[in-house]
Amino acid sequence: MAGHSKWANIQHRKGRQDAARSKLFSKLSKEITVAAKMGDPDPEKNPRLRMAVKEAKGQSMPKDNIERAIKKATGGDGDAYEEIRYEGYGPNGVAVIVEAMTDNRNRTASNVRSTFSKNGGNMGETGSVGFMFERKGEVVYAASVGSAEEVLEAAIMAGAEDVESSEEGHVVWCADTDLNDVATALEEALGESETTRLVWKPVNTTELDLEGMQSLMKLVDALEDDDDVQRVTTNFEASDEVMAQL
Repeated sequence: MAGHSKWANIQHRKGRQDAARSKLFSKLSKEITVAAKMGDPDPEKNPRLRMAVKEAKGQSMPKDNIERAIKKATGGDGDAYEEIRYEGYGPNGVAVIVEAMTDNRNRTASNVRSTFSKNGGNMGETGSVGFMFERKGEVVYAASVGSAEEVLEAAIMAGAEDVESSEEGHVVWCADTDLNDVATALEEALGESETTRLVWKPVNTTELDLEGMQSLMKLVDALEDDDDVQRVTTNFEASDEVMAQL
């Protein structure tokens, strides 16, 4: 399984859920507000907003929080955020993509660059590691929704490109531009997904040992603690033995 998929498991194993939940809701709210401000405030008429709301629900974000984030956009109260992508290298040459939303580009760039340098990495120019990833749609389902064959059949009918099934669940991949249509078709066939979002999928990966993983986690934790950072993706690969020790 690719690095960004395992990363969610690492976060869970580390038991940071409670401490991170407030920060997570804040970032989800920001995405909902920006999506609503850029298009129609009705999720059914705004694919990006629909995906943002779906992701928020998948993370158990309260309905009141979701509605408040949409109202913030329609009421004209939302700050003027811009989306920025930063790229760089972490410890052991691992590629890192940082997606941010900020109302102060200089502040965010300075903070991200400083975080890289303090944690064994370095920030590069845009495009310096982007070629190591593909922009894809990712729809995740629990293992209980069906067998690998059943999910594969539903995915093919929905127009998806690939499915990765394991004991942990099913990950359905599709073209980034097809995510809304594929997710809608899958929902009719399999029910509500756990998460539906656009991601950076590694084309090639960098193998890490336990020490390398611990160094990488330190960098990613520090980046994710920045309020302007929405998501961090890496291209690490690690054995099950290494993962079990984290």
